[in-house]
Amino acid sequence: MARLVIGQKHGYEGDQSSSRASWNTPHATPRTGISYGGRMALSFALTSLVTVMILASVVMVVWGGAFSDYTRANVEEIANVVAAKIAETYRADGGWKRESLAAIAESSALSDDIGLQVMDANGKILYDDTLPARHAKEHSPVSKAPTDPESAVTVPIIATDGVRIGDARLWVLGSDALLTKADTAFRERTFNAMGLAAFIAISISVIVGFLVSRMFTKPVGTITDTARRIREGDLSARTNMRGDDEIDQLGETFDEMAANLERDLKRERRLTSDVAHELRTPLMAMQATVEAMQDGVYPTDAEHLETVASETRRLARLVQQTLDLSRQENHAAPLRLDQVDIVQLTRTIVNNQHQLFHNKGLHLRFADEMQGRSAVITCDADMITQCVINLMSNAMRYTPEDGWVVVSVHGDRKHVMVTVSDTGIGIAKDDLARIFGRFWRADASRAREAGGLGVGLAVTKQIVERHHGFIAVESELEKGTTFTIHLPRELEAEGTSTTMKH
Repeated sequence: MARLVIGQKHGYEGDQSSSRASWNTPHATPRTGISYGGRMALSFALTSLVTVMILASVVMVVWGGAFSDYTRANVEEIANVVAAKIAETYRADGGWKRESLAAIAESSALSDDIGLQVMDANGKILYDDTLPARHAKEHSPVSKAPTDPESAVTVPIIATDGVRIGDARLWVLGSDALLTKADTAFRERTFNAMGLAAFIAISISVIVGFLVSRMFTKPVGTITDTARRIREGDLSARTNMRGDDEIDQLGETFDEMAANLERDLKRERRLTSDVAHELRTPLMAMQATVEAMQDGVYPTDAEHLETVASETRRLARLVQQTLDLSRQENHAAPLRLDQVDIVQLTRTIVNNQHQLFHNKGLHLRFADEMQGRSAVITCDADMITQCVINLMSNAMRYTPEDGWVVVSVHGDRKHVMVTVSDTGIGIAKDDLARIFGRFWRADASRAREAGGLGVGLAVTKQIVERHHGFIAVESELEKGTTFTIHLPRELEAEGTSTTMKH
């Protein structure tokens, strides 16, 4: 016995208020400008540059102030040492001697880039590196020493008895910030190191930005390429992206959209082909009969007019069922939901169809297998009625005379099931997967003789799926077929296409 389960068991650009609208075809030529990867790499570089500039500004303010304090402290320490030596020389010489002061200025205590000025207690300049020796005896020599107190360090010269005998003033030649050559060289090396670090950081940022952009743009490029292939007609193109991040999820969603698009386009093409095929046969029969009557081959009697009328009714049924199928697939027909007792609904359907089956020489029976359990569910009674009638009509067409058709209702905790079983000719295993397609028939000649159009099962499938249910079918050749509709006890609304009866 073959079995098949089908259904959902598992789960214009323009102002809408105006008639004006516009639409453009895709650009045929690639657009110029910086690529997404280039923009991302540039963004990383700019971010790194701004960060380095902020860091350099902070370092210049904080570190520069600390370094200035450090260099002043160094000059003050040297000034204290020089003041102590001058005091010793003053005591040893018994007074001031320029030669002794010059010797101290030229000693190792002072570097070549530090200037010295010595004054007595009255502020008279006794020695000045910036003055020639012949000016030392002048009463008011002009000194080139800095006049800004922040550009020089002045310390008192204290004798042995604690009496202040003068002042020693030191400054750095050619610098207003008390930076010696060694200090200046250190500061330059520091700034050079910071510049090198900034260059390395920006370079790394550019590289990382490029690599990260490649990582992001590669899947985006895959999606773009797939979209282009679909636009060019390759409806089977897929990104095949899988993962948990947002871009992978975008790829999966794109594939789902592409699959739906492919299915819808194939459905549209197949529907056009199927309808043309189905319309051709009755139209040709009608045309042949009418032309024969016009040519006098057939008499214009009731028999031949009935032939034309029969084919006309079959065309009307085909058009109506095709319209019903289209409405169900496009959800154009709203679900009018209500609380429905499936047992009572099915019993009424069977009772109404009983005489029709009897006229065909078939036995029809209804079985309530709910055993007292509730069979009330939320559904559209008219649509469910159409489903059951379609299945019963299908059973009637393919069940030989004196055969049985049994319609039963049973259920479990999640579903209420309506089963239609027959003792008919059955369905081949290879055909089970195709029976819910449009206009499909296992035996076209017998189906036409029985009035089948091959649309009823497709309509039934769409209705059941709209109710979030599914259909199971079991069949065995020459034994019979059983269709089971599974309807959920709790129905999730479709949204705006769903209405409730009150």
